[in-house]
Amino acid sequence: MDNFKYFKDKVAIVTGASSGIGLSTARSLAKYGAKVVLAARSEEKLEQIRSELSTVSDVISVRTDVSVESDCKNLIEQTVKAFGRIDILINNAGISMRAMFRDLDLSVIHRLMDVNFWGTVYCTKYALPYLLEAKGSVVGVISTAGYKGLPGRTGYSASKFAINGFLDTLRSEHLYDGLHVMIFAPGFTSSNIRSTALTADGSQQGSTPREEEKMMSSKKVAEIMLKHIRRRSRRATLTLTGKLLLFLVRVMPTLTDHMEYWYMAREPDSPFRKRSEIMKERRATSRNGN
Repeated sequence: MDNFKYFKDKVAIVTGASSGIGLSTARSLAKYGAKVVLAARSEEKLEQIRSELSTVSDVISVRTDVSVESDCKNLIEQTVKAFGRIDILINNAGISMRAMFRDLDLSVIHRLMDVNFWGTVYCTKYALPYLLEAKGSVVGVISTAGYKGLPGRTGYSASKFAINGFLDTLRSEHLYDGLHVMIFAPGFTSSNIRSTALTADGSQQGSTPREEEKMMSSKKVAEIMLKHIRRRSRRATLTLTGKLLLFLVRVMPTLTDHMEYWYMAREPDSPFRKRSEIMKERRATSRNGN
């Protein structure tokens, strides 16, 4: 069965639909004939996207701050009011961060958990009766950071681990109810998530420390996600780097810690770059002394 046959007339909610993976996923769903519900905080962006996609499919937009429980409840209510059912919920809305924990204002972790974890919980809670009725799909977009903690990303990793555990448990609870639960880990994807990442004091980073043009495009990520929804996959981990990381965590966990540290330390203005440079100098001095 191809995507056109599978997604035709299915009702799909996409959170974080105003940019990045969420926007690309909404576009792909509309292209395949799904009835799409766009959820994000910016009404202006949502209206522009709704206008664009309405030319190819039935689309509504609902302004939603997923960290607010009543917003998530309203999102589900407006979806059912418009379309009468829910077949797919894609919990994509999320924010990132970049700072050492020792320097971090704890409000940043609260914000990460509110958006990434609680946003997934709220939307899933209110959509669940309709998803069970339709034997539909609930998707959580995590990251390899939801399998292996990334240095400088404590709040981000914690929130993604939490989503992983929540959805894994939800799958077990409804093992015999026909509910499809998928945990989707795209790896580094070209999007604005690094530009909007929070720093130690909670302000936005404003620019990306990575070469976005070398990453997988959000459009490609969206197409892969929909393929796995159609196949009703349990999990999907993208990119060679992501798959290699998960393999190394299982077989060489200590070595992986070191490799990950130095890989992340290469980022421009890394929050632990100075520390890594000091360690390099010490090793060089030690070798010269010998």
